[in-house]
Amino acid sequence: MVLFSNRTSRLSRSGSISFPWFDIFKFLLVILALGWLLYRGTDRLGYNWQWHRVPRYILSLEDSKLVLGPLIDGLIVTLRICSWSLVLAALFGLVTALLRMSDSFVGRTVARGYLELIRNTPLLVQLFFIYFVLGPVMGIDRFTSGVLALSLFEGAYASEIFRAGIVSVDKGQWEAAHSLGLSVIHSYRYIILPQAIRRILPPLTSQAVSLLKDSALVSTVAIYDLTMQAQVIISETFLTFEVWFTVAAIYLVLTVMLSATADILEHRFLT
Repeated sequence: MVLFSNRTSRLSRSGSISFPWFDIFKFLLVILALGWLLYRGTDRLGYNWQWHRVPRYILSLEDSKLVLGPLIDGLIVTLRICSWSLVLAALFGLVTALLRMSDSFVGRTVARGYLELIRNTPLLVQLFFIYFVLGPVMGIDRFTSGVLALSLFEGAYASEIFRAGIVSVDKGQWEAAHSLGLSVIHSYRYIILPQAIRRILPPLTSQAVSLLKDSALVSTVAIYDLTMQAQVIISETFLTFEVWFTVAAIYLVLTVMLSATADILEHRFLT
């Protein structure tokens, strides 16, 4: 609906679609202003830009073969962490939402305790607790600790998204499911969740983007993700601005791709 309204708002009186030249012009002005401020700031610091040294940390050519640089190696680790965390966070979120809406007092209590504990403590503290306390006791390595911390943290917020989407489904759908003799599990699987997923996909996308950005915290437990690899490169080369801007651009590309994928899925669900 938003996309449709935006398109129709661009229609001129003659009925043709006007291209948003003015919006592009304003965007370019903002980019130029930020670039000018950055140039002035680094010029006063006497910083010597060395962008020509950055590509080797992304891709390099050795013996006529492309070799992945440390930033790409870190990106692969980041994608692995985010992939596992997204799946587990969705699972934790859905189970927690179902427990909160169940008739079981124990289930509601456990779900409520999990939500209050996770949402009222910082992610960094949870990560340290899992890695330094639970890790040695339960034999959990650093990669698993990072995935578990991110999954539990994001799953707590995802559970509220799932619950809101399920509650928003009309009660008549439940009555129709019961009249057909469907069990609670089958009602969720075939009737309730397919309708709820259309409504919760946009906020779930925002939560996935948040997970991607929060994954940078796993570098604090020496997981060589994208952020950790950038810190290592900076400590060796002192290319502070170049490396951090490159890392920020990589994260930006990932989040934009994730948002675009969610838009495509949302369009398919709505159609």
